[in-house]
Parts: sequence; C-alpha cells; structure tokens
Amino acid sequence: MEAIKITGYQSPVGEMILGSYADKLCICDWGFEKRRSMIDCRICRHLGAEYVQGTSEIINRAIVQLDEYFAGKRKVFSIPVVFTGSPFQCAVWAELMKIPYGETISYGELALRINKPKAVRAVASANAANPISIFVPCHRVIGSSNKLTGYSGGLEAKHELLALEARTNGAILAL
Repeated sequence: MEAIKITGYQSPVGEMILGSYADKLCICDWGFEKRRSMIDCRICRHLGAEYVQGTSEIINRAIVQLDEYFAGKRKVFSIPVVFTGSPFQCAVWAELMKIPYGETISYGELALRINKPKAVRAVASANAANPISIFVPCHRVIGSSNKLTGYSGGLEAKHELLALEARTNGAILAL
C-alpha cells in the first residue's frame, strides 16, 4: 500500500500541512483546520492509504512554488493534484482552478459555472471541504456582497492571500 507523505509548511499567513500521494499533491491545508480529523479521514479512505511523515519530489516542488507565490513571483501553479471528494466536490474544486489569479467570484457565480444555480450552499460546503488550499484557490470565492466569508485558514489569511494577489497585479484590494 502506498502511503500519503505529509510534512509541515510555515507560510507567511499560517501553518500548513502538505501531502503527496502517487506523485500528486493531495493536501495543502491549514494545520489548525477545525475539521482536520474529518478531512484527514476522508483523504485516507478515498486513497486507501495512511499518513506517514516524510517528503517527496511533489512536496518539494510544491514548497518551491508556494515560496514563489508568497514572494509575488508565481501566479500559476504546475503541480499535479489528486482530488479526494465526492463527484460534486470534485466538480467544484475543478472549477475553482479556473478562477484567474487576482480575481474573485461569488459562491452564486461558482454554482452557475458548474450548472447548479440553486446549489449555492452545497457549493459553499464543497469549497470549505477543499483540502488543497492555494493550489485549488478557494480563497478567491467571496460572498455576493463582496464580503469575505468563511475560510478554513481564517478570514485574516484569506484577506492576506487576496491582498497579495491584488498587489502583485498592481491593484488595491477593495473588500
């Protein structure tokens, strides 16, 4: 059985956990996530593997790309990811990856983009269950009134990520 290799990563906006499985990134999540055990159980069950402390080529590449992102030098990631969720969650996460750097959309817009316009709450729930933060940019989804709403890394981290992307694009965050 292949293991899920995990290691810690200290980002400028909080402690994270990075994990890889079969040459793909499966975790880039917040260390203090309140649903940590539930998310970890889902990932292990979905992949049929267990966590082991360690690193991998994918994790090392992810760290380099995260460092470049936080330095304002990377806008697009090139790390392969593996989703560990329901078909609906995977559809939401795939759509998140299409939101351009420095842009935001509402949960309602995200629901429209996956052709489920009445599933705004389910979309928000899938967004909250995303275990591959930053690479699958759930921080780019905001409330319909341009307000920051829930984020597993905390609203301060979400604000900092959006502000970083706005600065790098030569804009001012207007939230």
